[in-house]
Amino acid sequence: MDLSTLSLGQYTFVQNAFSFGLAVMAAATLFLWFSRSHVAPAYRMAITISGLVTAIAAYHYLQIMLSWEAAFSAVGGTLEVTGYPFNQAYRYVDWLLTVPLLLVELILVMRLSKSETVSKSVTLGGAAALMIVLGYPGEVSEDAGTRFTFWVLSMIPFIYIVYQLVVGLKGSISKQPENVRGLINGAATLVVVSWLFYPLVYLFPLIGLTGGAAVTAVEVGYTIADIVAKAVFGILILTIAMRKSEAEGNS
Repeated sequence: MDLSTLSLGQYTFVQNAFSFGLAVMAAATLFLWFSRSHVAPAYRMAITISGLVTAIAAYHYLQIMLSWEAAFSAVGGTLEVTGYPFNQAYRYVDWLLTVPLLLVELILVMRLSKSETVSKSVTLGGAAALMIVLGYPGEVSEDAGTRFTFWVLSMIPFIYIVYQLVVGLKGSISKQPENVRGLINGAATLVVVSWLFYPLVYLFPLIGLTGGAAVTAVEVGYTIADIVAKAVFGILILTIAMRKSEAEGNS
């Protein structure tokens, strides 16, 4: 994707999206961590990790925004590239840290047995990390064939994760209290739906979008997906923890 093809309007739109993403992640972090006292001790680690996910994302959105601004010079109503590269690695470093943690927080709030918690955290977290590692070479490549190849490779662990969330956790979800069973099903569904958006955005440059439109669609698309997958998901995890705490007499 050629940054020099961006218009001033597209540049500003992406910049505003990054700023919005930073604000949402920072606000979600404070809200989640300040809400830890409203859940039972057994669920506080899940809320802590939820806030950690959005805190990591907020830091990286700040770095993404600074890198974006450094890559361009907008003077006198015209936009020019500075020659300073826009660092796409910030997103992948962020995902490498946060995507496995997203799955761990869902597992923790379910309060499974210790052995099941460790087993599912390791397998799902490891698959998530592998998915991110496999996606990065294609993201930074200018060759369409390379991008598609690594998309296919990264979809292998992605499909495994989706299968585990839809089928593998079904038995564990059925054992959850009735008042949160629907919410936990919803949380697993939210992970699947929001994560499906990432591989679609990844393909934008291969399905006809070119130039500034491709850059804008990818960056804004990833930002929207991040907000749903991290901030919205974190609030849902908090809601589950609060309801389970109330049901267990820890309101």
